[in-house]
Amino acid sequence: MTILFFGLWLIRWGLNRARMGMRRKGVDPTVKPFLLSLIGVALRVLLIIGVMQIMGIQLTLFTAIIASFGVAIGLALSGTLQNFASGIIILLLKPFVVGDNIITQGLEGTVTAIEVFYTVVTTFDNRVVIVPNGKLSNEVIINISREGRRRLDINLKMPNGVNVKEAKRIINGSIDKEANILATPERRIGVAELQADGYLLSVNVWVNAHGFQDTKLSVQETILQDLIDSGLKLPGV
Repeated sequence: MTILFFGLWLIRWGLNRARMGMRRKGVDPTVKPFLLSLIGVALRVLLIIGVMQIMGIQLTLFTAIIASFGVAIGLALSGTLQNFASGIIILLLKPFVVGDNIITQGLEGTVTAIEVFYTVVTTFDNRVVIVPNGKLSNEVIINISREGRRRLDINLKMPNGVNVKEAKRIINGSIDKEANILATPERRIGVAELQADGYLLSVNVWVNAHGFQDTKLSVQETILQDLIDSGLKLPGV
């Protein structure tokens, strides 16, 4: 037992050293936790086998026991092994990396860790979601930050009495006030739909992917306030 406890302590010490070494060498933060978890599991398995040999337990008997339960264990671990294989696929193909904002399983958040069997996603309202890697490799994932910028779409309902050119002039002025709106690609403002009681004015601007929601709230508030201050008659105002 002393050897077992000493071996576990030695493994923890070695993993801490490896973690510091990876940090110094600038190892990809996406790969680092996966490698550490994989090394830790492998070392613990080797330690247990070594302790069994020291205690005189025949590995042939141990192998026979494992073989007798092989089918049952395989069935029980099928999902776990799938998650493990999926974790390797995610690291190789990189559909997302640590720090990316993604939409998966109906949730939107930031990838904070990719582990051996699961990925950790922190939602924008600060919920920590543990997603099995098998789910991520077999279902649709929307990476909303990889390109670095996103298009912000705002639709405004205008009554027929509002001059469209005047409305566009005011909205252009509102956009000019927002420092977080990108100059390129160019903004686009136009009538998206004609309706019996008015028209739908569509505003398309480009913003940085990170901070998208904050920019959206700010832009919408500025446009609404400027339209109200201009005296244009808006629906419900």
